[in-house]
Amino acid sequence: MIGIIDYGRGNISSVETALNKGGFENITTDNHDILRKCDGLILPGVGAFKDGMKDLEKRGLIPIIEEAVKSGKPLLGICLGLHLLFEFGEENGVSAGLGILEGRVERLTTSFKIPHIGWNDLKIINPSPILDGIEDGDDFYFVHSYQAHPVDKSIIIATCDYGLEVVAVVSKENVFGVQFHPEKSSINGMILIQNFGKLVSKWS
Repeated sequence: MIGIIDYGRGNISSVETALNKGGFENITTDNHDILRKCDGLILPGVGAFKDGMKDLEKRGLIPIIEEAVKSGKPLLGICLGLHLLFEFGEENGVSAGLGILEGRVERLTTSFKIPHIGWNDLKIINPSPILDGIEDGDDFYFVHSYQAHPVDKSIIIATCDYGLEVVAVVSKENVFGVQFHPEKSSINGMILIQNFGKLVSKWS
């Protein structure tokens, strides 16, 4: 069972649809007991870093996420969900994140239009099971104005070019994060969702 963490932010219905198409049993909830029983978690998200953290805190979900990571369960952060994995975010003032990954999230500094909206090609830097079947140059759908800056560059799995190098995929042990929206990225997005589902199945 894959638990989609409901903290009031994200294209949850689109994520549910993608998991259902992949044949993966899933549930969207903020219930602590149910999330603890899940074999893997997805942290979706659309919106501001500070607000996202406040919503996680209000629902008491931060310890649930921390427990899952420590237990070795696969965790996938999508867009804002990726950002929240880091130590700090700078949107509307600096605020603390989950601190699962070292680094901070800063506004895109590019001459290109912000927000970055649309399809963009991946440049794969390091291998990861989350990108099995994905090739260099495959495209995904992005919508964001901020990007992650990991301290440990070895966790960067793929980037994209948007007038600067943008971190697009990170991976550290059982924690994965994507800047794009796989649930809106057609066939390539489904491949990534299936890869995550397989990782959850192996863990369970």
